[in-house]
Amino acid sequence: MEDEVRIPLAPHEVALLRGGPRAAVTVAVVDLYLRGAVEPGPPGTVRALPSQPGTGATALNPLAEAVRGCLDEPMGVRRLTRHTDVRLAVALMRIPLAEAGLLRYPLLGPTRGARGRVRELRERHPLPAGRRGLTAEERLLAVALHDTAALRVLLPRFALRAGLVERVEVGGKGLLRHSPRGGGGGSLYSCGSGGAGSD
Repeated sequence: MEDEVRIPLAPHEVALLRGGPRAAVTVAVVDLYLRGAVEPGPPGTVRALPSQPGTGATALNPLAEAVRGCLDEPMGVRRLTRHTDVRLAVALMRIPLAEAGLLRYPLLGPTRGARGRVRELRERHPLPAGRRGLTAEERLLAVALHDTAALRVLLPRFALRAGLVERVEVGGKGLLRHSPRGGGGGSLYSCGSGGAGSD
């Protein structure tokens, strides 16, 4: 039987319960970005800025500290997630969650109670329609709960440049195959705007 203790959950903990270590690291990267501590690096990576992270409503959590400490060179989220220091920070994060009955031993997957807590939080905090009026903590919680959908709404350019979301292809090869040929008449398809970079 799973004995769950009702502890308040930080966004990176919610992300870990919902999507595992990579989701938690994504929230840590977004936290650092919102504090002005990282920026997009070469395509698909983030890099640390020389300045100290800005102060927020809450102190920088150990996972975000570990992520920032690993960024002596630009790195993508997948590589960050596998970094030894980040893996240790995730392991230490799991201990209180397991003690609270939110992670199962020995594999440390989320318990039924943890999945229920995440579901309940998603119902209470639906995907925001836009970023206007949201605090940094609310943005982090949205990313923790709604992952890619929240990144596309709240931080589209950063998420794309940092490799947190995949590029979306508009149309496809089939679209060209079925488009009208020849120079006459107006086409049903426009090739003007609408690329991934036009937010």
